[in-house]
Formats: sequence, C-alpha cells, structure tokens
Amino acid sequence: MAELPMADRHDTTLPEDPPEVQQALEAAEAAEVAARREAVGAVVADHPACVAGWAALAADGRDPIERYAYARVGYHRGLDALRGAGWGGRGYVRWSVPSNRPFLTCLARLRAAAEEIGEAPEVARITTFLAELDPDWDDRNVAG
Repeated sequence: MAELPMADRHDTTLPEDPPEVQQALEAAEAAEVAARREAVGAVVADHPACVAGWAALAADGRDPIERYAYARVGYHRGLDALRGAGWGGRGYVRWSVPSNRPFLTCLARLRAAAEEIGEAPEVARITTFLAELDPDWDDRNVAG
C-alpha cells in the first residue's frame, strides 16, 4: 500500500471518558496495591468501553498472559473508539493529546506483554504501528 502524503494524513482525537468514569477510575487506582486490581476491575465492569481502565488492568496483571489479555481488550476497545471518532485506519493518534493516551498505553503494554511471551512478530507490528500513529512516539511515554 502506498504511503499517504502528509497532507492526506489527519489527526484523530479520542473523546474523554465522562467525568464520573474518570473519577471512579482515579479512586480505584488510588487504592492500596492489594485492592487496586479488583477496584479497577469493578470500574471496567461498569464501563467496559473505558480504555484507561483496561490500560490500568494491563499494568497490574498478575502474569504476562493476563497483562496481554487486558491490553488486547483495551487496544480493541480503543480501535472501536477511534473508528467512532472518524479514524479510517490511517492517520495520526498522537500522545500529545491526553485523551489519546489510554489507547496508546494499551498498545504499548500489549507490545510489552507480547515481548514477554515471545510473540516477536506482534512486537514488530506494534512497534511499526506506534510509529505510524505518532511519528514522535517515545517508549518513555509509558512506564511499566
């Protein structure tokens, strides 16, 4: 497939979660480590389209497979949100836009978990995808 000229590439901005979902997630993430995964899981159960919740679960998964599964769900929920925001499979989704960060975090955590389980082709695909979504991508954007 031919590369789109820069003028034909547009930026997509994901919508923010409603304030009440953001507040519930912030409270859940502030819980003690032992209770955080369960608290975040409860928020995600109530708001399964909350990509930030899936990103948080991906960080707190107990093992590589659990982290991979949470990150993959968040990535697919993020793709759904991107399509709903007018993204047609091409164009930029930049880290500099705060509402895009949960999706990009899921993608980076998916790559990290894929690397942990030895899924080298997926690691390569995600690395390329991150660079296509945000040419200024820096792996230091996402800790853990």
